[in-house]
Amino acid sequence: MKKAFIIVDLQNDFCHGGSLAVPDANAVIPVINQLQPYFDLIIATKDWHPQDHTSFATNHPGYKVGDVVTVDAIPQVLWPCHCIQNTPGSDFHVQLDTSKINKIIFKGADKAIDSYSAFFDNAHRRETGLKDYLHDRHVDELYLAGLATDYCVKYTALDALALGYRVNIIEDACRGVALHPGDIAKAIEEMQAAGANIIQSKQVLLRSFC
Repeated sequence: MKKAFIIVDLQNDFCHGGSLAVPDANAVIPVINQLQPYFDLIIATKDWHPQDHTSFATNHPGYKVGDVVTVDAIPQVLWPCHCIQNTPGSDFHVQLDTSKINKIIFKGADKAIDSYSAFFDNAHRRETGLKDYLHDRHVDELYLAGLATDYCVKYTALDALALGYRVNIIEDACRGVALHPGDIAKAIEEMQAAGANIIQSKQVLLRSFC
């Protein structure tokens, strides 16, 4: 049984001072850095949006951040402009140890559709390449951490479970957006109901399994 650690979207725009800052996001950085030596395979994801991405509220006149529109029959939450390709906001946070990262998965590069999951776009029309990467390395168990619990972590976990992976959410190494009250708790419940194990970082740090 081979395990991989997936660090979800630990980018400047999602951290303190970013255009879509997740509350308390920076607190996960030292935890994630501490966890990395416990894994032989580490994957990090990046939102990688063009300037005219459909998820940006500024590209929908008359709408505001938090509104939900329908784009090509798919509901789309509108966000501030964030993680635009090749801008400082799309970079990994400087405090994240990137020296051990084996693979970066880019998502959300198609302007017409968002991609919360590290595996597929939101309509499951296109893959990011992560599934094939894990298959080629005989990975069958995933440990997820990063941002945000109620969006990209959640949808990555749900897709991974549907693909047959054993999934562990390192809860204290994640933070959520909480666009609506209770969103983070609901996301944890949804992942758990789908089969994910909800664990704490100390459960990884107290045992060596790689």
